[in-house]
Amino acid sequence: MPRTADDSWDIATSVGATAVMVALARAAETASDNPLIRDQFAEPLVSTPELVGVREQVAAWWAPTPDPGSEADPDLTVDSQQMIDYQAARTHFFDTYFADAAGAGIRQAVLLAAGLDSRAYRLDWPDGTTVYEIDLPKVLEYKERTLAAHGVGPVADRRPVPVDLRHDWPQALRDSGFDPSRPAAWLAEGLLPFLPASTQEAMFASVDALSGPGSRVAVEIFVFNQHKRQQAQQKWAQLRAEREAPGPNGSDDSFNPFDLWFDDEGRPDPADWFTAHGWATLSVEARDEAVRLGRPPGPDDGPFANRFMTAAKP
Repeated sequence: MPRTADDSWDIATSVGATAVMVALARAAETASDNPLIRDQFAEPLVSTPELVGVREQVAAWWAPTPDPGSEADPDLTVDSQQMIDYQAARTHFFDTYFADAAGAGIRQAVLLAAGLDSRAYRLDWPDGTTVYEIDLPKVLEYKERTLAAHGVGPVADRRPVPVDLRHDWPQALRDSGFDPSRPAAWLAEGLLPFLPASTQEAMFASVDALSGPGSRVAVEIFVFNQHKRQQAQQKWAQLRAEREAPGPNGSDDSFNPFDLWFDDEGRPDPADWFTAHGWATLSVEARDEAVRLGRPPGPDDGPFANRFMTAAKP
């Protein structure tokens, strides 16, 4: 269903299901012959009974060719390898960002809309590091419960902050022990299209206000070509009609990523916003980063049109 002002979800529905799709890509990359990143927790996080329906839908969308005898158009296949390559490049970039921040002495990390991000469990955090994970309660509970069932615990001081980013998350973050006078490393990965423009603006203002000198922020900037987006949206709709695979466990069969984005016009470019507020910014084209890492995009660059921004507060 399209978004509403105060909607909610769990890990198998709506925005939560997009985190599953991304984790499936990380799991596939980790299992490949020459992985660019290693997220050994992605597979267990997406392999639970609750997610059967989401896995079936993603598998149908990512099927390399239509089923034999199907009248499906071969042009309606999704390039799953491009999705996997993009997520590998994106994850590598932001993993490196956190490693650099830790090397600079930053000991507070904040994941905005953490989803199934496992960095608190898998990165090499220095002693004394606290990782704050902000997301809806059901999403955070699912991740912690699932990994605990596999005997996995965080390698840093992980502090879940169960709150909607459209609500008073700064107070919830402070209540969890966050110290605004100390530097922090923030991450907004795979997030901005799922926020109204006004919430994005308020979130950036809060990050600025809560950041002590020397703080850093990293943002995935989504770049949409409206024509290409309309083509992709039509393609996904046709794919679903051809290959619908509803799950047996009550999953949200209406899940469609294109229904979940807020289309507000006039959003400020994140790099422009942070530059205007005194941060030193650097933007990297996702396409260039992927080429540098040996994962060049195909002819239809899709998500590789995005940018990765980092910024530092003096």
